[in-house]
Amino acid sequence: MLDHDRPQPEFVDAKIDQHMIIALGNDHIVTAVKMALSDHLKDEGYRVIDEGTHDNSRTHYPIYGKRVAEDVADGRADLGIVLCGTGIGISTAADKNEGIRAAMVGDATQAAYARRELNANVLGFGGIVLGRDFIFDIVDSFLNAEYHPTSRNRSLITKIDGIAKPNPNQKDNAHFFDEENKKWAAGVYHD
Repeated sequence: MLDHDRPQPEFVDAKIDQHMIIALGNDHIVTAVKMALSDHLKDEGYRVIDEGTHDNSRTHYPIYGKRVAEDVADGRADLGIVLCGTGIGISTAADKNEGIRAAMVGDATQAAYARRELNANVLGFGGIVLGRDFIFDIVDSFLNAEYHPTSRNRSLITKIDGIAKPNPNQKDNAHFFDEENKKWAAGVYHD
């Protein structure tokens, strides 16, 4: 599906209270894991924006990393979570967006550190390489951690944020991946 033809994000109200809104994005390889995670978040009382993908049809994961990142950067979501098979690709795609500090992690300690020390606003991990209950522990650690600003980490975050240069052609551009989607449909890319 082309990015500009996509359906509106599925916004799911769980136990609506003081909890945060979390944007989720995934590729086709981990849709079932993402759905289990979405259910877990809703059970915890979070509101979820599910940016897809929503089935197991072959997809191009940077699209979903970008969607989640834009939800967070534009304030539609408080935090984002992205996953693909290893987590590497979709985390990198999310991190390439202005205003995003995506942390690709492999355990709960790394997730809490990313939030507490670097004020990460998108969590990434591998949905195939990590077990379901372990993933829940990672996500819970990330969401329950709070940023503790210090002069040292504020300085580091400023340096990190200054690395990426804004790309005006990318931000909120529903057609940004049109050329890549054409190549994808033509079979140029292979899993």
